[in-house]
Formats: sequence, structure tokens, C-alpha cells
Amino acid sequence: MAVTEGTVPFRGFHTWYQAVGGSPGRGGKPPLLVVNGGPGCPHDYLQDLALLAEGGGRTVVFYDQFGCGRSAHQDAPALWVMDTFVDEIAAVRETLGLDPVHLYGHSFGTQVALEYMLGKPTGVASLVLAGPLSSAPLYQEEARRLKATLPAEVQETLDRHEAAGTVDDEEYVGATMAYYRRFLCRTDPWPHHLVRSLAQVREDVYATMWGSEWNITGNLKDWDVTDRLGELDVPVLVTSGRYDVTTPAVVRPIVEGIPGAEWVLFEKSAHLPSIEEPEHYRQVVAGFLSEVEAD
Repeated sequence: MAVTEGTVPFRGFHTWYQAVGGSPGRGGKPPLLVVNGGPGCPHDYLQDLALLAEGGGRTVVFYDQFGCGRSAHQDAPALWVMDTFVDEIAAVRETLGLDPVHLYGHSFGTQVALEYMLGKPTGVASLVLAGPLSSAPLYQEEARRLKATLPAEVQETLDRHEAAGTVDDEEYVGATMAYYRRFLCRTDPWPHHLVRSLAQVREDVYATMWGSEWNITGNLKDWDVTDRLGELDVPVLVTSGRYDVTTPAVVRPIVEGIPGAEWVLFEKSAHLPSIEEPEHYRQVVAGFLSEVEAD
């Protein structure tokens, strides 16, 4: 498959992108624009979605969000707010001519995609929300419940280092892996592209906007758009895993709040069915996109 890379001007800096399957905005099926999770995490872990471009006719566009990966890095805490990442979607779409487009968000990317869609942009054919959340407080409540299912010694290690502010300690990092291997990705070993993404996370961006999985202290701690989900008026596919950090309690209000939303639960997956059940996952997403285009 053809792969092109380049940069998009953004706020005096640049956002790096990669288009798989041909040049975007050149006809054919509407491209799929992928907004990955984070914040502060590059897109690499979602590269299995590139195979949605197989067979021709559709381009899959990835980008590294501003401040991480191959995009411009800046020490600018004032920019680590939701509006920055919402505006970035608009900049990528405009520069690459992504109109119409299917929009795909994963995890934090679903938060950005929801905010973007609530701004009523034109030319969005559909929305895929993967491992989504519409309420940070609800996510935190469920994350703390999941944490409480870990072995007592793991919980003690996490609590002790968080209280001491020593979250960079190797013991703490090791304890968090017990959580992630249950609720982020259950594949063993983890694939290289997931390891590569996590190794490049901008911890300062993540801390400013989020905090920790179960202790949200950043500027998104009160973020909640659940009451506005009824404003969405495009076809929506929601996906999540049986063992997902975005538990059914987190996902269900989204499905119930969006008119006509379809929900597919992947029984063998945690937060990354695109890695854990890749062929089945791509079949579901491809089928949804084709149905939208057939209407």
C-alpha cells in the first residue's frame, strides 16, 4: 500500500501525519482520520488500522498530536488543553482536504472527537468511538473500582508511591503494569508498536491534562459531555472490550445518549481490540463504514 508522510502547519508549529493507501482528499471512498489516545502519546499503537486501506479506495490518515511523537514538541503547558487538540483536527482536515471524512477516536481521542463533533463541523460522514468516555469523573470512579481488583500488594505499592510523589520509581512503574496488562492490553507479549507508543508518552502533557488512570488531577478532571450526546447527528459506532478500562458502566451512557449508536463489545479484549482481536475488529469497522457509504 502507498504511504505518504508530511506535516500540517499548526499554531506556528507543525503536526506530522501519515496517509496509508494513497493521497488523502483525492476522491474515492471517504478517508478515515484516526485520533489516537493519550494525551501526550503518539499514534503508533493504532497502526493495525492501516490495513483498513487494503483493497484500495480508502485512505487511512494517522497523525501524532501536537507535542508528541514526530510532531512539534514544545514546553508550553498553556497549550495542553482540550481546545488545542480539537483545533488540530480542523487543521489536519483543512490542509489535507478531508471532506468528507470518517472520524475515528480512541480513548482520549474519543474525548477530542466528541468535542470536535459537538462543534457541528461539516463533512463528517460517520464517527467511530473506540474505548470511549464522555465523563472523566465516571471514568475515574470505574478505574478506582478496577484498581481495587488488583492484588493487595500491588495496590499498596501504587498507593504508597502516589502518596510520596515517587511515581517515577521503578517499583511504581512495575505495579502499574499489573493494571495495564489486565485492562489496557491482554496480549502477551505486547507488540512492538504498542511498546513504542508507551515509551514515547510525554509525561508532562499527560500530567497536565490527566494525572493517573485512577486519580485524575489535570485540567480534564471535571470534563463531562454526557448531557450533550443527543446533539450528535451522524452515524456512530461504539467499540469496547470486555476487560476494558472503559467499562460497560462508562460506555453505556454514551450508547444510550447518542441517537442510533451501535455498540460492539469484543469479548477477548481489554482497551485495544485493534491489537487483541485485529481481524475481527477491522471487519466490524470496515462493515460499519461500508454501511454508512451505502446509505
